[in-house]
Amino acid sequence: MRIAVLAHLKHPIAEPFAGGLETHTHLLARSLRDRGHDVTIFASTKSDRALGLEAICDETALLDVGTAEATDVAFFREHHAYLSVMQRLRRSSFDIVHNNSLHYLPVAMADTLPMPVVTTFHTPPFCWLESGVRLCTSSNARFVSVSESVGRLWKHVAGRSEVVMNGIDLTRFAFRPEPAHEPYLAWQGRIVPEKGLEFAIAAAQILGIKLRIAGPSLDRAYFETAIKPHLGADVVYEGHLTHGALSELVGGARALLVTPRWDEPYGLVVAEALACGVPVAAFDRGAMREILTQDCGSLAKPDDAFSLSECARRSIQLSRTAARRRAEMACDAEIMVDGYERIYDRLVDRHFEEQLVASRPARAAKPSVLQAAIGPLAGLAAKPIAL
Repeated sequence: MRIAVLAHLKHPIAEPFAGGLETHTHLLARSLRDRGHDVTIFASTKSDRALGLEAICDETALLDVGTAEATDVAFFREHHAYLSVMQRLRRSSFDIVHNNSLHYLPVAMADTLPMPVVTTFHTPPFCWLESGVRLCTSSNARFVSVSESVGRLWKHVAGRSEVVMNGIDLTRFAFRPEPAHEPYLAWQGRIVPEKGLEFAIAAAQILGIKLRIAGPSLDRAYFETAIKPHLGADVVYEGHLTHGALSELVGGARALLVTPRWDEPYGLVVAEALACGVPVAAFDRGAMREILTQDCGSLAKPDDAFSLSECARRSIQLSRTAARRRAEMACDAEIMVDGYERIYDRLVDRHFEEQLVASRPARAAKPSVLQAAIGPLAGLAAKPIAL
């Protein structure tokens, strides 16, 4: 199958990944190629060329410096890039388009394409994408949510969407039956206000356990004011790590702290920790309760460092084997890709049948009963009658 994958353009689809969406898009494209599909990924210039890259513009996050001018440049750069791609896809021979862009144009223009379009909801609704979804009239467009939680948030806009839970490459996050000798907790993700790292720091300090932090610092003001003053021997920032280094860091932890301050759509960091055998203590938001069970994690009252510390205390005692088992049952990328392949097959088969029906010549209208009765007489009326 020929598959076009539309990525978002703020960050490269390459290691070290800026966040969960970049990780997911890279894994999806790589897995589909490994299964024999012909995949082209339309992404930013610094993305992984091994994915069959068609670079469509530079990373727009590089322009995000807080000025109105930079914001305008980023907006029009993305707008032009996706408009150009949609024009190219109209003349292409792809069997299906998988839209991971979070941009309004691929959704709003889906009805201009000659092939089906699958759009995955990776976030709660926001104005621009919601507008594109409302304008989407294509019968060949389908919406998929990465969790039941996200699907409920989009239901008033897109109706009921299918759910394909995200997954990770379990082979890249090896099971660690025992934690590191030195006790520590871990936190990983984008260091931005909506990820709530300051609560993890506070919870670790309440417990008196070292906290090791990994992830890209994408909000300089937040890092300087809310995070940096707490760094030291017991709160260590390890930097933005590759998959291998991240697996080593998380796998050695006694527990992973997850502190979303928004409705977390999925939480790949949770899946990665469970794969390593690391129990999780998380704020009860978004899809956290869809991934975690009592065997592998605890859910805390949102925005409450003391509640999080108590959950971490319980999670440390949980079975690492049970955590890994949960990852194998619910977080395996193979299960995710199977789900998307089933959707692709169904849409492509239906689209083929519709094209076949449309290409058939129109049948002659069946004569009415009266026409059938008078037809032979009408022929006689034109002949002279011998007297």
